[in-house]
Amino acid sequence: MTAPVIHSLREQIREHILEGIISGRWQPGERIVERRIATELEVSQTPVREALRELESLRLIESAPNKGVRVRNLTAADLEESYPVRAGLEAIAAELAAQKLAEDCSVLEPHVSALYEADRNADGTAQVRHTVGFHRELVRAADNSVLLHTWEGLGIEVFTALSIRWLGTVQQSYAEEHEELVAAFKRRDPRIAELVKAHVLGCAPRHEEG
Repeated sequence: MTAPVIHSLREQIREHILEGIISGRWQPGERIVERRIATELEVSQTPVREALRELESLRLIESAPNKGVRVRNLTAADLEESYPVRAGLEAIAAELAAQKLAEDCSVLEPHVSALYEADRNADGTAQVRHTVGFHRELVRAADNSVLLHTWEGLGIEVFTALSIRWLGTVQQSYAEEHEELVAAFKRRDPRIAELVKAHVLGCAPRHEEG
């Protein structure tokens, strides 16, 4: 019965480190000391090491021999390149979920309402949370664990937040577009996969130099 505890501990540590990266506690290029995190959280170094390995697979940190673990210096290109992959995954999800969402879109609709509210309040944090929430529910509706696991492995919420913090990317919620996708599911639009793919590609963060 210990496995779930270890799993949740690793998850908590991962979230702690993620929050530190997103909040700016650890800057790009800065070293993350495994032992210091373990001491701070009063845990052993093993789950800290596991959490760092997960974040390395998300390409948020990098490790090098004799240099330890550091926060990656992500570029606009790094942040943008996950979007074509994400668009393909969500197009598949839309096809698989089309029947289910045509009958009931209640998992998506609250996020659309929240996006309009976030736009009115110019609340960037809520825009990110509900944009990602909408798309996560769309992928979940496909009822395909491999697809969901792959999608979540892209670290979309983190990358969106980091693109705003590090690159000054202007976040838009595209509330109207999300509402249109809900309408397309409801009317059983045969082009739903294409519509979702085009929408995701259109949301990719673009940072203008100069």
